[in-house]
Amino acid sequence: MDEKLLKRSRLYYIIEAALEYFISILVAGTFLATLTNDLGFDTATTGVISSIISLGCVFQLIAMFVFRGRVKTPVIILSIFNQLLFTVLYVIPLLGGDEALKRTLFVIAIFVAYLVYNIAHPAKIDWLMSLVDDTKRGRFTATKEIVSLISGTAFTFAMGFVIDYFEAKNDLKSAFIVIAIGMGVLTLMHTLTMVLTVEKPKDTEQKQGFKDTMRVLSDKNVIKVTLAFTLWYIANSFTTPFYGAYQRDVDGLNFPMWFISILAAVYAVARSAFSYVWGAYADKYSFTNMIRICFGVAGVGFLFNVFCVPSNGWVIYTIYYIFNAIAMAGINSALINLCFDYVSEEKRRSALAVSQAIAGLVGFITTMAVSPLVSYIESSGNVLFGIHMYPTQLTSLVSALLTVVCIIYVSIFMVRKRVNNTEMQTQGEENQ
Repeated sequence: MDEKLLKRSRLYYIIEAALEYFISILVAGTFLATLTNDLGFDTATTGVISSIISLGCVFQLIAMFVFRGRVKTPVIILSIFNQLLFTVLYVIPLLGGDEALKRTLFVIAIFVAYLVYNIAHPAKIDWLMSLVDDTKRGRFTATKEIVSLISGTAFTFAMGFVIDYFEAKNDLKSAFIVIAIGMGVLTLMHTLTMVLTVEKPKDTEQKQGFKDTMRVLSDKNVIKVTLAFTLWYIANSFTTPFYGAYQRDVDGLNFPMWFISILAAVYAVARSAFSYVWGAYADKYSFTNMIRICFGVAGVGFLFNVFCVPSNGWVIYTIYYIFNAIAMAGINSALINLCFDYVSEEKRRSALAVSQAIAGLVGFITTMAVSPLVSYIESSGNVLFGIHMYPTQLTSLVSALLTVVCIIYVSIFMVRKRVNNTEMQTQGEENQ
């Protein structure tokens, strides 16, 4: 394809990613906690709802059978439906009637939204990342993240101001109306960027039957990548889903939205500063080596949060957030790019779906298993075994220890040298 056309499409991809990031901000973390608090959900339940993001990854398996050949049109249609459902989340609190019914509708809407999102996700990533040269994926991913983070910071400030302004007037419902309208506009813009992006013809058509797709599960490289995904999801899901509610809880950190917006700015600066560094490092030394370092940084962040309580939360949580930003600058891109590094081209879409589906399911189960403990500690006046502690202090300690397991696994079991396409093709044939 014409290089100018590809270059323009890569620019649209960067814009598409930023717009999608804006929408994701409004349905996660403290924004999600604001919605769930208004609907009467407790901290533990909010954590479980947050983990639906991970559970939704299970439905990426459907992508292996739904998408055959060209994927652009079905991906666009599914994305529109998914984002309209996210918009509905801000409409539900405005409805009259039974509160229990509204909570039920909310859970159904967010579940279906993430189901649809994850069905489309592997095909969309495979489509858009195929526009990028293999030798420049690290730096391109970093550029894409930096644009999303910087613009996302301004967006978070604006939406945080909307929440604080109307909350001060005891009129949170008006804030939900403004945000719902904004999400509708974002959906239109996001759709336009995908329409304008070209779809590059594949060297190999990915028309797989059930048996062909299931062979992906026996590929040793797919298994390695899947285990890397899964171990990280366990570590992250043990505590992160509960942070949003802890920040907004009046008996917890009780952060105002303006401070949360400042945290988002700090996060964006830290992550942007390291995104290109990690990308360049990965292009030179491999994503495997890079992710080991990032897991270590994430572990240090979790360790800081072990000591995070309301009296020092503004400082300690900020430090954790900076370490987390530095780590995620590499982890997010590495997990996806490991599929591109270690799996042959015809299996990438299925490998990405399988890896994220299994990891997402395990992550959701992890959060579900931890949720009763969080509820128990809270109901006991934040006391466990006679020791005063907040639930997230304990879960953060466990997450810190689990990141060590991630590092050990990658160091021992994953190949450190990038596998090239020819080698991957040979390995794929041998596995079949």
